[in-house]
Amino acid sequence: MPLYEYTCPKCRSRFEVLQRVGEGADDLACPRCGGAQPLRELSTFTAFNAVPAAPSACGPSGCCGCGS
Repeated sequence: MPLYEYTCPKCRSRFEVLQRVGEGADDLACPRCGGAQPLRELSTFTAFNAVPAAPSACGPSGCCGCGS
């Protein structure tokens, strides 16, 4: 199930909800103020490697099969 982000039109707080694909926000209420019909936001994420990968002894492609 995907994680969707919503914004409450009443108090402007943002929250996340784990929902089935295609499930609407009709039944949702803001967990902070109880406001009805929150607005679904465009979800963004960042994937990055916090620790740089060690360079391979075989070169940048590392494809010689030596296991390094």
